[in-house]
Amino acid sequence: MPELPEVEVSRLGIDPHVSGHTIQQFIIRNARLRWPVDLDLPERLSQAVITHTARRGKYLILYCVCADKTQGALLIHLGMSGSLRIVEPSAAVQKHDHLDWVFDTHVLRYHDPRRFGSLHWHDLADGDVLMHPRLVGLGIEPFDDAFNGAYFYKHIRTRTQAIKVALLSGDIVVGVGNIYASEVLFRCKIHPETPAQSLTRKQCEQMAAQIKIVLHAAIEKGGSTLKDFVNSDGTSGYFQMHYNVYDRAGEPCTRCGHDIQRIVQAQRATYFCATCQKRTQPKSKKNTA
Repeated sequence: MPELPEVEVSRLGIDPHVSGHTIQQFIIRNARLRWPVDLDLPERLSQAVITHTARRGKYLILYCVCADKTQGALLIHLGMSGSLRIVEPSAAVQKHDHLDWVFDTHVLRYHDPRRFGSLHWHDLADGDVLMHPRLVGLGIEPFDDAFNGAYFYKHIRTRTQAIKVALLSGDIVVGVGNIYASEVLFRCKIHPETPAQSLTRKQCEQMAAQIKIVLHAAIEKGGSTLKDFVNSDGTSGYFQMHYNVYDRAGEPCTRCGHDIQRIVQAQRATYFCATCQKRTQPKSKKNTA
């Protein structure tokens, strides 16, 4: 599944080709995505101008001014296998090419073999798009200045679940998906089954810092190649060349040489080094009676 770095790479790739451009035609070939695509969108988006792009969590946001001056935003989720590509108008339509934004000189094309992605329209007259039901429950952005060790420590104090599972929930901080959670925990030498609420303030400060570092590095390197994920120009990311633990079960740890282990948490594979990321026992509370 494309994670936050892949989504941000997609946004950066398409932005120069869509921001400030007028949609000549919006084509729906298959409206049956995770949620049905609004069949009124071809009429609504005809001659609409995309003013700018943004991202919230794993959602891409295209801000639009329609021909009737209505202002709104398109929320795009890439699902498990979705991608957005800039193609020539003459480019042959492939199987699983479900949506097209047609501009004067090029086309933004949405491709999704598994159809777990989605497209939503939000009229800004109904309020800030960040209050949309798909966005309102998301945690803080990892690159927000307010996200730091103190914030992270405060928000995990009541979490009894494993720290890896807490990271995947997305309601504390967004974007630390399965790949990057394993990588962050390895860098911080924290066992993935450690109860979240048992982390120290120092560990939280280290984790907050590493979350920013790992995600920023992934964006710089073009994201990760996950099944069908490609960038807007059709090329693949290559952060996977820098994995320390993810998808390396049985291979030697880059730090100590012992075999990388694999377990399953919340139905997702977790990779870690049992030697570098030792399981620690929670300290027992002193009897103050």
